[in-house]
Amino acid sequence: MTQEYTLLMKAKQRGMSVVGLIFLLGLIGIFVLIAAKVTPTVMEFMAVKRAIITAKASGNSATDIQKSFDKQAEVAYISSIKGHDLIIEKDETGYEVSFYYTKKIPLAGPASLLLEYEGTTQKNKFKSKKID
Repeated sequence: MTQEYTLLMKAKQRGMSVVGLIFLLGLIGIFVLIAAKVTPTVMEFMAVKRAIITAKASGNSATDIQKSFDKQAEVAYISSIKGHDLIIEKDETGYEVSFYYTKKIPLAGPASLLLEYEGTTQKNKFKSKKID
């Protein structure tokens, strides 16, 4: 009777083994580590987007926009891009400000993560082309 009971209990037991649990925790740890390293760069990217909007609104020339951006960057702790790195173009409605920069995040050993950030103040960045 005891052998039948143990066989019955083994058949009903389901779950994760210790090795499976360690593997799962390792994967979760890797994702948390990557998220912890990427989050500050995303926050800085959002600050850059806000700064170019503010700089565009307060500037009457390309130099004014660059100086205004540099002031905003100093307050918002933006270190990845400076005012002279901005792409400032004049169009019929005023100035449009764009930027592009990359951020390299070291992970472990030779492995690293390269993030490319870009943004603009244009409303319709991708204009549809007419096909004739």
